Amino acid sequence: MSGEDDQSRQDRYDHGAVEAKWQRFWEENGTFAAKRHAGRPKRYLLDMFPYPSGAGLHVGHPEGYTATDIVARFERMRGVDVLHPMGWDSFGLPAEQYAIQTGTHPSKTTYDNIATFRRQLKSLGFSYDWSRELATTDDEYVRWTQWIFLLLFEKGLAYQDEIPVNWCPALGTVLANEEVIDGKSERGSHPVVRTPLRQWMLRITAYADRLLEDLAEVEWPEGTLTMQREWIGRSEGAEIDFAAKGLEGESISVFTTRPDTLYGVTFMVLAPEHPLALRLTTAERRAEVEAYIKAAASKSDRDRMAHAKTKTGVRTGGSCVHPLTGAEIPVWIGDYVIGSYGTGAVMGVPGHDERDFEFAKQYDVPVIEVVSPEKAPKGKLDAAYVEDGFSVNSAELSGLSTAEMKRAVVQKLEAMSRGKKRVSYKLRDWVFSRQRYWGEPIPVYFPVDLPEGGSPREGAKAVVRFDKPIAVDRSELPLRLPELADYRPGEDPAGPLARALDWRFFQKDGKWYARETNTMPQWAGSCWYYLRFLDPKNQAEGWSKEAYDAWMPVDLYVGGAEHAVLHLLYSRFWHKVLFDAGHVTHKEPFKKLVHQGMILGEDNEKMSKARGNVVNPDDIVKAHGADCLRMYEMFMGPLEAVKPWQSSQIQGVVRFRDRVWAACTRPTTDALDDETNRLLHKTIQKVTKAIETLSFNTAISTMMIFTNHLAGLKEVPKAAAEKLVLLLSPFAPHVAEELWSRFGHDESLAYEPWPQFDEALCVDDVIEMPVQVNGKVRGHVKLARAASQDEAVKAAMDVESVKPFVEGKAVKKVVFVSGRILNLVVG
Repeated sequence: MSGEDDQSRQDRYDHGAVEAKWQRFWEENGTFAAKRHAGRPKRYLLDMFPYPSGAGLHVGHPEGYTATDIVARFERMRGVDVLHPMGWDSFGLPAEQYAIQTGTHPSKTTYDNIATFRRQLKSLGFSYDWSRELATTDDEYVRWTQWIFLLLFEKGLAYQDEIPVNWCPALGTVLANEEVIDGKSERGSHPVVRTPLRQWMLRITAYADRLLEDLAEVEWPEGTLTMQREWIGRSEGAEIDFAAKGLEGESISVFTTRPDTLYGVTFMVLAPEHPLALRLTTAERRAEVEAYIKAAASKSDRDRMAHAKTKTGVRTGGSCVHPLTGAEIPVWIGDYVIGSYGTGAVMGVPGHDERDFEFAKQYDVPVIEVVSPEKAPKGKLDAAYVEDGFSVNSAELSGLSTAEMKRAVVQKLEAMSRGKKRVSYKLRDWVFSRQRYWGEPIPVYFPVDLPEGGSPREGAKAVVRFDKPIAVDRSELPLRLPELADYRPGEDPAGPLARALDWRFFQKDGKWYARETNTMPQWAGSCWYYLRFLDPKNQAEGWSKEAYDAWMPVDLYVGGAEHAVLHLLYSRFWHKVLFDAGHVTHKEPFKKLVHQGMILGEDNEKMSKARGNVVNPDDIVKAHGADCLRMYEMFMGPLEAVKPWQSSQIQGVVRFRDRVWAACTRPTTDALDDETNRLLHKTIQKVTKAIETLSFNTAISTMMIFTNHLAGLKEVPKAAAEKLVLLLSPFAPHVAEELWSRFGHDESLAYEPWPQFDEALCVDDVIEMPVQVNGKVRGHVKLARAASQDEAVKAAMDVESVKPFVEGKAVKKVVFVSGRILNLVVG
């Protein structure tokens, strides 16, 4: 074997050894521990933390994490203090379902999964401050989640209500709307019934206006802002009362954004669960109405709304009274009206609402025209007229414009005490409790009456006074979950904690009390984790004022678009409650938000175990190294774009890494030629701007061009090679650290100053311009940047591809913009 082959083999890059070496170094030296320094800028860079599932990471997960890590490493090198933490959204249904199947405690499953996720993330070289790691299931974390709940409770923002839920007796569990399809459970196709259940609610609607208004303060994707606005759904209109005929003092309230159409009401539709539905039903209609209500009870709200295009309804035989005309309006029951949305009643105006028009046609209900494009009625309507216009057939208010009519009707209703102006929201209060085991216990308890004496722990009849909730004293937090032998929900919707009698019932001052047996939803822990990262070891408070002032707000938040509504809305709500209580000082927690695009499988489908298209990052790291995985995911396309994984294309970045290694391990020279120096400064400029705009694919392609240039030189200028390594380090930190060390540097490059560029060197002295003849490009010419018009014309005339179009012709006009346009007008 030749000496050259020995040298080649010796210098070949060994990603496995190099990556393990530097990951060890960073961990042992606490390289990325976040510290604040007086007078220095800060950036709080946050990933939406993952739920640690049993499947571990797939290659789609690291995309967003790599993006924030590039920014974190880049900013540290620019002299910025960086907080870049990681933790685990670790309460979740999968661990509980696994516990039900196997008897394994959910905490064991959860923390085993966390260990896998942690190992995988560390193997990718992310520069997290691991000293701040937290899990929402940690006792100390649960303590402060419960502390925030008590704040909500004390401010009247947490309350109990009877809410219809989807109860599946066969599965013994309450199902989310998404888990019910055509009245049956998604899992197992078991019958589901709607039944009222005591639930804890959070009064998010009290913050609806502020949640809407403060969106003006954030830099978020426009699509996400739109989804937030639509979910809040603010609309202005009127609340109108229709007296219920035959029920003294009772009325049906409706909300409408079109009070101008009030004279066109010809029917009323109540939700099946409306409290007056059966009371207004006549004896001869009762059987049909009860059957209809029973059928509706087997459908989830989501199911009913999904089928709302096909309207169904049944007449009650009862009626209500029109508030302005006194006419009797027939009352129907329709399952497309949802009891928990609005008032649970809709006034039917078939002349001016497409849904009502279809209903009227189907059930032969009269149609009255009360809005017309002209000031006179059109007569019979072939379709609903839904635009603005002028009021017709509206008694003394006929002839008014739509805007005038809205005001006039509301004024008249208010004068008669039969309605009022009102702002309404699509946003509903947040159903906060879950009838599950694996969640934060709600820190509330209730007095217990024992009408027959005895101990409730031994099965004595106990009446829990849910109407008298008492907050657990903060000194007793965290309230921990009990150990259970059986995690199954049980035979009623109350959930498994209701069976833990020794935990549920306790004595205090000789009196018996019962703990709340509902738990919090998974959303709870993710509502405030960004605050705990500020001060995760603090046992006296959730976070200190000093830590808050040092790091907040979050400067860049990166995560999937699937969280565009609920997680962000709930977090913003909690933050505003904390703001009002003086615990935070910013109205909004997340300044800038970016959604990374989904990485699909090689079959262009979403990655899933069921499809068999999941790519495990462990396999990529083993075969090619973490640096190549990181660079490939950033090189695939724009960060926000959806793109398919293609294993064959990872070889491109492997070759790039190896070319960098080869160029930077060759003998170097201290000389730096002008061409290389100019290209270096252009490269620094482009890579810097690309990272600032999160255009990571552009940054990598720019470094590829410069690397190819270095590879073509006989000797590599050391200054250029070192700067390339620094530019590369946020993307491929392991190979960069190893090369930096080989260049003779004793310290990690993590805090080395970021390379600077000279603007003057980024401007070419010689430029290439297109030459147009009579407006068509006929060739290109190279000119000095400062060339005059005469010099440009003379050079253009000598271009071979231009000559046939100008020879023998007079140049009548020249259009010349230095550096941009040269157009010869000839004839």
